[in-house]
Amino acid sequence: MAVLEPHKFTLPLTEKDVRSLKKGDLVFLSGIIYTGRDAVHKYLYEGHEPPISLENAVIYHCGPVVLKEDNIWRVTAAGPTTSIREEPYQATLIEKFKLKAVIGKGGMGEKTAKACRDFGCVYLHAIGGAAQVYAEHIISVKNVYLREEFGDPEAIWELEVKDFPVVVVIPAS
Repeated sequence: MAVLEPHKFTLPLTEKDVRSLKKGDLVFLSGIIYTGRDAVHKYLYEGHEPPISLENAVIYHCGPVVLKEDNIWRVTAAGPTTSIREEPYQATLIEKFKLKAVIGKGGMGEKTAKACRDFGCVYLHAIGGAAQVYAEHIISVKNVYLREEFGDPEAIWELEVKDFPVVVVIPAS
């Protein structure tokens, strides 16, 4: 059996990057990703502007477990959350904010798949149960947004990652 070479990307992703990916491709991401769960998706869907630019960004459906030591945030676990809960919002956010990738667990619906095709975005699967493994790929927490409003799990965490492993589930083509 042939072993596929992984695609390695330094973020942000481009239209060409995402359109080159096929279902089942292994991808390693390096750069900045943002977490976003239910509260953030609903907040943005309702018309609020994000505190950072999400153009060409990657959103990770994750509520990381974080510790603050010596005034520095450290992620101790960063497993994916079930993505289908974001289906009512995801297509709109892909279009409005020009997202290039969404990472989560499980599948997404046809609205999200259509938005991925129409607007050049991919849905990437992260393995459930691998929270500590994913945390090891997080180099640093660059910032946290909307923490006061939503609490730690629902806040937007700006994470610098290196070789963050994911698999393409919904391609852009």
